Amino acid sequence: MNWEKLTAPEFKKAAAETGVCIIAFGVLERHGDHLPLGTDYLNGHRLATLAAEKEKAVVFPPFYFGQIYEARCFPGTVAISPELLFRLIGEVLDEIGRNGFKKIIILNAHGGNNGLLRFLVQSQLWEEKPYVVYWYQPASPERTELYRKVCDTDIHGHACECETSISLYNHEELVKMEAIPKETRYPEKKLGHLPNNFSALSWYANYPDHYVGSAAPATKEKGEILVEKEVEMLARYIAAVKKDETLPLLSEEFHRKSRNL
Repeated sequence: MNWEKLTAPEFKKAAAETGVCIIAFGVLERHGDHLPLGTDYLNGHRLATLAAEKEKAVVFPPFYFGQIYEARCFPGTVAISPELLFRLIGEVLDEIGRNGFKKIIILNAHGGNNGLLRFLVQSQLWEEKPYVVYWYQPASPERTELYRKVCDTDIHGHACECETSISLYNHEELVKMEAIPKETRYPEKKLGHLPNNFSALSWYANYPDHYVGSAAPATKEKGEILVEKEVEMLARYIAAVKKDETLPLLSEEFHRKSRNL
């Protein structure tokens, strides 16, 4: 159920019956020259919607504010100052909780959000909330093996074969296959002389065009297989979150101890 498509009475009923809201985090950024700027949030929101049809939950409207400072040099990127971004996401979560959801699932559709979301989730221990946050982690041997079997290329990460295939399945009309470069794009490793290094420009140093691998072998059929598996795994996770009683109890216990030192 999509939050924005429900009437007020329908929403109130859905919140009470499911108790779970999913918010998919994406951004607006360049995805090579063949995928739309909204690729991450479009695919993330679509995945959440399909999974919530299998295992009932409410899906928050498309959310496209995240950590994307490494793409500010490209047209169409929307980046918000760190302080405001963190506060915005926190207040959005609070509003979801205020609307009756005791459990909030974070679905991350943009790798650049990982550090931000990890800190955001950890900060839940700073102040007790009337809700708990679950961050869905899709990585698994099952998923890795499927992607290996379905895809013809070995290099993935951004606007690549798998992401382009998924985009073809979700919104084929937005994909411009004719704009895909003929050559495979490998990491340029411009900071490779610094061992074990990470910097704000690590991604840009490897992929200055925000394109990884080769999207040429991408097909809608491959995307359908990948999306179906992602939907299945997320639906299982939603079901597990609904049944979970441990995290809310641990949260209550932790904050009680913190207050009564």
